Amino acid sequence: MEPIVHSPSKARLSERESIDYELMLLLEQRPDLSQRELSRRLGISLGRVNYCLQALAAKGCVRLENFRQSPHKQRYIYALTPDGIARKSAMTGRFLKRKLAEYEHLKAQIALLERELREQGEGAQ
Repeated sequence: MEPIVHSPSKARLSERESIDYELMLLLEQRPDLSQRELSRRLGISLGRVNYCLQALAAKGCVRLENFRQSPHKQRYIYALTPDGIARKSAMTGRFLKRKLAEYEHLKAQIALLERELREQGEGAQ
């Protein structure tokens, strides 16, 4: 089995795009989530969530609105803009393609490991 090799810059871009995609997906479903909750759900630092939200806002994908019903005046809603919805839709295909490639790679690795274990088991008998 040939290992999949990624260039570091492409891997970083892919990781960043994955985070942006998952962040936009969460915001589409739950725009009222705090940055702390987004951080917990995504498994990334609070600072990274803040950085990604600012970058998405600068690209016109997310807008920040005060959450007037909240007793906490610091609460905001992170709403996807029409551009953000379009960008997320475009990213969906790339995200799916990348995840399918990862899945196929993992299946090949598992098959290789299972074969190796069978061969070791036969040799021990």
